[in-house]
Amino acid sequence: MNKCVIQVKKLCFRARVPQPKSDLAAGMDLSALLEEDETVVLEPGQIKLIPTGIAVSIAEGYEGQVRPRSGLACKHGVTVVNAPGTIDADYRGEIRVGLINLGSEPFELTSAMRIAQLVIAPVASAQVAVVDELDETIRGADGFGSTGLK
Repeated sequence: MNKCVIQVKKLCFRARVPQPKSDLAAGMDLSALLEEDETVVLEPGQIKLIPTGIAVSIAEGYEGQVRPRSGLACKHGVTVVNAPGTIDADYRGEIRVGLINLGSEPFELTSAMRIAQLVIAPVASAQVAVVDELDETIRGADGFGSTGLK
């Protein structure tokens, strides 16, 4: 397994530092940072940006991917609206998580609640070349659904 050190800065003393929950865990939980007694209600269909109270420095050649927590998504319909969200290696602001409630019931968020996962992944740097023609493939320009369901 590739190891990448990320630096984490707590922007508030109550912020939770993400840590893997097992030796082979791909992700680390991101926790909400709300006022101590604050509850945020996410109504069905509603999107809210939830602060985590941390900023990170990710090594060049890597990105942070903000992904849903499976328990929140499967049990409550609460997921990351732009999954996976990307944290670029040069971003130094607070990590905030865009959550959406796709469930049928309001969902209550409290401070320190684990709301998403942070996965660190290598990225390839692309160089763009403008051309007049692209190489031919069997699929060609056939789009959505062109390969069928079976």
